[in-house]
Parts: sequence; C-alpha cells; structure tokens
Amino acid sequence: MPHLSDTLVIAGRTFRSRLLVGTGKFSSNAAMVEAMEHSGSEIVTVALRRVDIDNPQDSILSHIDRSKYLLLPNTSGARDADEAVRLARLARAAGCEPWIKLEVTPDPYYLLPDPIETLKAAQILVKDGFVVLPYINADPVLAKHLQEAGTATVMPLGAPIGTNKGVRTRDQIAIIIEQAIVPVIVDAGLGAPSHAAEAMEMGADAVLVNTALAVTPNPGLMAAAFRMGVEAGRAAYRAGLGSQKERAEASSPLTGFLGGVK
Repeated sequence: MPHLSDTLVIAGRTFRSRLLVGTGKFSSNAAMVEAMEHSGSEIVTVALRRVDIDNPQDSILSHIDRSKYLLLPNTSGARDADEAVRLARLARAAGCEPWIKLEVTPDPYYLLPDPIETLKAAQILVKDGFVVLPYINADPVLAKHLQEAGTATVMPLGAPIGTNKGVRTRDQIAIIIEQAIVPVIVDAGLGAPSHAAEAMEMGADAVLVNTALAVTPNPGLMAAAFRMGVEAGRAAYRAGLGSQKERAEASSPLTGFLGGVK
C-alpha cells in the first residue's frame, strides 16, 4: 500500500495533521479536551475575548497542553482593524507565539468578515512580525491581496460560521485554491465529516472545525470522524479524482464477456 501521509507547512512550520480545531461552545472542558485528542490536531484556536491570556490557570488555557498543540489566538469579536491589532499584540505580550488567526466581524448577526478591515489589519500585523491566518469570505480577489500582503494562509468560509451547512462557496473556493501561493484552510460552516472530505478533495490544504464538534453529544467520536474525513479527502485529492461524465460507461469491457461464451 502506498504511503499516503504528507505534511502541512505554514510559515515554514511543519504539521502532520490537516485538521485545526476550535475551543468554543463545548459543554465542558473535558469534552473540549476529548475532541482535541481524538481529532489528531496540532493547532488549536482560542478566542482572546473568552480567555484571560495572562493567567495560565484560565479554565480553558489550563486544559490545553502547549507541548502538544500550537495555541492559535484569534481576534473573534473584533469589529475593526484597530481592535484586532490590539488583541493580537496583547496575546503576544502575554507570551503567546506571534501567530494569530485574524477575524474582523462587525455584524453580530451573520458574523461575516469585513474584507476592508481584515486586509488593513493583516497589513499592519504582517509588518509587526506576526504570522497571520486571516478568516475571510470566499473572495478570490481579497485572497490575492492578503497573500500579496504577506499572510501565511488564507481561510475562506465554507458557509456562515456555526451553520454546519457545508461547502456552500465551492466555486469561489476552487478559484482561491487555483490561484493560491499559501495554504488554503477552509474555515467555518463545515458540519459533517463529509464536508471536510469535500473541501480536501477540492485541494484545500486544511480545514478548521469547531461547532460541529462542540454541539454533538459525543465530541470525541465526532472529532475522530472528522479526522478520518480529512485524511480520506486528502488521499483522494493526491490520488486524483476521476472526471465526471454525462453518459454511463461500463467499468468492464462488454466484448468477449466470459470468453465469448454464448
């Protein structure tokens, strides 16, 4: 059997897993830890507004083993570039690595990212020495601008955050993947392992999942299912999917069937 494993490289750092997980909405810290462990993830994102980053005994932070996971602070809740930059700098000052998941979402109802403020914040943070992973609408033009600004990835949404609707922005994500010069991580809206597999089959480099793990009665089992979905989708992409056809085509030749016996 061919060796199917390969690695994800972000800003020169290598990861075995292509599944990133979030830490919000879990019913308990124990459920969160169970999901993290079964996911196989090496990158865990934490909302800076939900934790006391200066306190290692914070109820969430104290349950994340930083020798196993890269803690990726995110600026969830930031309404503009200035607020996002301030949160990122606070995390770095508190001792976090200068990696930041950039989120700027001024609309509290749909939580769609602001493209103008996101680009503005990314430009500032890159110049300030951060490894920036921006969460964006599935906008190929914006994705190109962010890459030109020096972001380490682009993270287009599959569907609005927390909706579990899957890869509703498939056509736009395909263009982003085609044009990308950095890893593409599909973030938000993935509600089933099949959604993760679909994103990976398209050529996404990784996916980020939170709600789908947190709202299920069995977060550990769902995390394991997502892990397998990501691995299956990546293997299928590397193998090469067969092309779709309009007409049926037999998988075995119809001539000489059973040696020509009539």
